[in-house]
Amino acid sequence: MTANPEPHDTLDPQDWETFRALAHQMLDDAVDYIELIRKRPVWKAMPENVRRRFRSAVPEEPSDLAAVYDDFAQFIAPYALGNAHPSFMGWVHGGGTPVGMMAEMLAAALNSNLGGRDHAGVAVERQIVEWARQIFEFPDSASGLFVTGTSMANLLAVLIARSWALGRASRMTGLGDKGAQLRAYTSRAAHGCIARAMDFAGLGTDGLRLIETHVNDRMDMAALGRAVAQDRDAGLTPFLVVGSAVTVDTGAIDDLETVAAFCHREGLWFHVDGAFGALAKLSPALAPRLRGIERADSIAFDFHKWAQVPYDAGFLLVRDASRHLDAFASPAAYLRREARGLAAGSPWPCDLGPDLSRGFRALKTWFTLKTYGTKRLGRIMERSCAVARHLEARIEAEPSLELLAPAHLNIVCYRYRAANPDDFNAALAVAIQESGIAAPSTTVIDGKLAIRAAIFNHRTREQDVDALIDATLALAVDKEIYALSA
Repeated sequence: MTANPEPHDTLDPQDWETFRALAHQMLDDAVDYIELIRKRPVWKAMPENVRRRFRSAVPEEPSDLAAVYDDFAQFIAPYALGNAHPSFMGWVHGGGTPVGMMAEMLAAALNSNLGGRDHAGVAVERQIVEWARQIFEFPDSASGLFVTGTSMANLLAVLIARSWALGRASRMTGLGDKGAQLRAYTSRAAHGCIARAMDFAGLGTDGLRLIETHVNDRMDMAALGRAVAQDRDAGLTPFLVVGSAVTVDTGAIDDLETVAAFCHREGLWFHVDGAFGALAKLSPALAPRLRGIERADSIAFDFHKWAQVPYDAGFLLVRDASRHLDAFASPAAYLRREARGLAAGSPWPCDLGPDLSRGFRALKTWFTLKTYGTKRLGRIMERSCAVARHLEARIEAEPSLELLAPAHLNIVCYRYRAANPDDFNAALAVAIQESGIAAPSTTVIDGKLAIRAAIFNHRTREQDVDALIDATLALAVDKEIYALSA
């Protein structure tokens, strides 16, 4: 006879009222964290004594939840990445919103698996697919899928294009000699995840041709045409062109309309890496720069960047759902589909990607789009670009600073004029980060190391980029920086 379970055999609270009180405190603290974010430094280096706390042995016995939360408040929250802060300008990170935070909590409460089956979570994701289809003017035949981020979405796009080029049978027989002959093309300014996608897809990084850029850092279309023709003449098989909307270093946008026409003429799959720039479609002022994106075969982008959805919420949109299904659908007895009941609603999201277990990323995106609306999100993007132009003007007004690339959208690259500029500006960027005033990153523009400010946070204003420049000028005279760069 089975014994009755003891109260501690469940993981639910023994005292719901005590748990409720602590949960309310956690929520209040989280709201305070966002509301009062300007009162804190952007980033703080984690001291060694704090790091040691995260090298402890696995806990075998339970701890009081209040004590665990106290550890979070003392040793995790103060040393977060800082991208919620308006002065975080390093890398391409969105700032999140209180609305998204609450939606994430609600999704965690439901704990839905979005791999498939017939439930509201899948309906919400399909709603986002439909909205994305409308935003990018794709046909009714389009499909879409939430993934971790654009790096994963780009990989899935390469796999779909590979399956399209080789035929569905290649999923059973392997890539063979035909796979070794496939060639893809993108600009030298494209994100490194495109080469990684070729690697992970078994096509090899040597199968990716990097095309030179010219005016405004766009892919040189004449060079692209020559590369495709040369590869065909050599007996190779061009199959994919990846356009950038936008490039990660300077925010440049390829001539997508011309790329689309070229791919249509040459019979190539046209994919757009639109990690943050694709959603500029939400702004009437910015959308014309993306002309031609509506002709893509697939688009990868992140809702968690310029649309400010909390991490993570990457997305892949595919023009032809049948091509999408051909690349991933795999029948299995334990995934049997029915016309009614919980196993209804085929095809499922797991038919469109590799994951059977998937979080409810769609809910925080749904909340964000419904609460703010696309027009307001578009205005936020325009505001980011205006702040970037202000920063650009500040740099050009300072004789000791050098602008290294025009601000195409919301990314500004500059450096301090120094005798040993690369080492000096690398040390200067670290000093700015460690000051807690601002957090830029670095990159390399035309062989020159640049301090890079990416304006993505909806909270960022002119005074924040002014503080970045003031800190740059003040810290540039620090003797320690000169010593580090000597």
